[in-house]
Amino acid sequence: MFEDFTATDRWTRKPVHCVYQALIVAIATRHADAVDVKFLIDGRPAWVALPHPAWVEYKKRTGKHITDSLAVEIAGHYLKSALEAGEGLGREMYSLTVEETLTHLDAVVTAMQAPTAV
Repeated sequence: MFEDFTATDRWTRKPVHCVYQALIVAIATRHADAVDVKFLIDGRPAWVALPHPAWVEYKKRTGKHITDSLAVEIAGHYLKSALEAGEGLGREMYSLTVEETLTHLDAVVTAMQAPTAV
């Protein structure tokens, strides 16, 4: 759903193409307690930082794990929402809180479970 998508920038009304590129544990790269998900937005890099405590909280609440592919979906959902809300088309880093991460996770899971139209 959100590995390769198009969003409409709120301010310019132009479509922007977003493509997932990488998932990196930020402890190793920038000493942050997060997982960084890299996208290219019309060819420009943008990172969405998902805090590690969200993994623990989700496990406590549901007994389930956040997988790498689910993390990509969460980050992509957030990125599309942010772009369509006009929150920083030129930004390179977006950092989510635990609650923001879980809110976007819930939206992704709901969308995945919705029946598809034929």
